[in-house]
Amino acid sequence: MKKEKLGELILASQETMYRVAKTILRSNADCADAIQEAIVKAFSNIHTLRSDKYAKTWLVRIVINESNTILRKRQKLVSLEDYRRETVQSERETYSELYEAISRLNEPVRLAVTLYYLEGYSVRETADILETTENIVKKRLMRARQQLREELKEEII
Repeated sequence: MKKEKLGELILASQETMYRVAKTILRSNADCADAIQEAIVKAFSNIHTLRSDKYAKTWLVRIVINESNTILRKRQKLVSLEDYRRETVQSERETYSELYEAISRLNEPVRLAVTLYYLEGYSVRETADILETTENIVKKRLMRARQQLREELKEEII
């Protein structure tokens, strides 16, 4: 893939990269940092892309890795519980009940939901991105549907 094509892919994938980063990080500033680092790494490592048809999956995987790197650094600075509580409270008004319920899922389940339902990847593509099996992705999606159904039912009642 040429750098021009990668640039076009990045521009076309901005929303996807943001949603994936937001699923892991929650903070808009951290999301921007993760995306920026992912773009730099994508351009630096373009030679490692084996096939152009997997370019978007490759790019999303880089965003996930960078987001996890930032999350690990944050955990060293602030306890995760304090960070989540502060972030959720500051952004609570911005998101719907469904988004809030999704944000309370554990990270592997939340990532599977984001990639499958919000980004439209197939189960196989989601498994490839998350570097796991299709069965595990299916189980995570099933678990997410059950948890969301219970949680949203309680909020309605």
